[in-house]
Amino acid sequence: MEDKNARAAVLPVSTLTEPLLPGKGEDLEAAQLPSYGGASFSRTCLNLTNAVSGIGVLSMPYAVAQGGWLSLALFALVGAICYYTGTLIERCMRADPAAVASYPDIGAFAFGSAGRRAVAAFMYVELYLVAISFLVLEGDNLDKLFSGATVDLLGYRLQGKQLFIALAASVVLPTTWLKNLGVLAYVSAVGLVSSAVLTVSLVWAGLAGTGFHRNSTSVLNLSGLPTSLGLYFVCFTGHAVFPTIYSSMRNNKHFSKVLLISSVLCSVNYGLTAMLGYMIYGDDVQSQVTLNLPSGKLYTKVAILMTLINPLAKYALLAAPITAAIEEKFSVPCGSGPARVAISTVVVVSTAVVASTVPFFGYLMSFIGSFLSVMATVIFPSLCFLKIYKAKGIRRIEIAAITGILIIGVFVAVTGTYTSVRQIIGTF
Repeated sequence: MEDKNARAAVLPVSTLTEPLLPGKGEDLEAAQLPSYGGASFSRTCLNLTNAVSGIGVLSMPYAVAQGGWLSLALFALVGAICYYTGTLIERCMRADPAAVASYPDIGAFAFGSAGRRAVAAFMYVELYLVAISFLVLEGDNLDKLFSGATVDLLGYRLQGKQLFIALAASVVLPTTWLKNLGVLAYVSAVGLVSSAVLTVSLVWAGLAGTGFHRNSTSVLNLSGLPTSLGLYFVCFTGHAVFPTIYSSMRNNKHFSKVLLISSVLCSVNYGLTAMLGYMIYGDDVQSQVTLNLPSGKLYTKVAILMTLINPLAKYALLAAPITAAIEEKFSVPCGSGPARVAISTVVVVSTAVVASTVPFFGYLMSFIGSFLSVMATVIFPSLCFLKIYKAKGIRRIEIAAITGILIIGVFVAVTGTYTSVRQIIGTF
């Protein structure tokens, strides 16, 4: 077992007295990547915002329908919690830049090999399921846009959702071969533009279609709150790739600023989409708001097109840690292009196969948010931070805050997971 005194000696002075947004006088340069190999501040903003701004945006109106208008207060709370736990991940990364370069490394630094295995298991399963949900989303919406499409390929007939999942997988495949996150920022920019246009298309739908005055809306629905909370956590999931993005920065002392900008931008977009979608469709809103849009309308085509672009631009960010872990597991030499292409291809193909068998997008997203995302976003960062910095002392007020966050996380994980699993079982 690792000697506790030896490990305590490498810990830095506690960062708990530091402001969340580092000032100019702080010396964090030791954690920086070489300037020639890192992504700039603006490109990191694009990557992080793209990572946080996931397909959960499509389920926001459904989340409000499940919990009622007052559940938006919980959405604001979830956003604040996820921002704060994101800063905890950064501070864990700074504890020992030489030893901590990934999320599993944080678990290992805090709890040894058992911590690494636990964090890695939840992290990679979460990323894998979110990647699957991306392809499910692509299949559902393309099937709505081009219903009845059929293709015969190598003796097999692909049609409907399965056809479009295969098509989407073939489109995202080349983006997973990119290793440089600075280059991937251009793909991220496309994803962010599509998110903004999707929100505009909902405004368009409200003005040109049914309007914004639905009476079938509820103020509070206690029985639906677990589902709402799970979906809200899905919106801010992305913590599993924070260490990858942090390590990719040219000057990672600005990570907290990037995180704040990304969190605010995503929260505004999520909030607008939630209110607009629920005002238009009320309690009849579906798990993907785009499925409520009437067929044949121009704004429907625009919305679905943006919905299709968004996951395509995010898939590579989620697949990057999975591919890197497999490369490390099999000791693939750094810079081995053919090996990376082969591994990425296997990951994409496997997610496409699983996606073809998953019929319940909303329930899958709720399960991911309630169980996996809460573990990666709330529970692991809090526990690892307390373990790493307890030797240097932690302010009581912050211990109280983290304890409260852990209680909320456990509550959401238990109640949300039970609800979503029961709903998934009920579909068979």
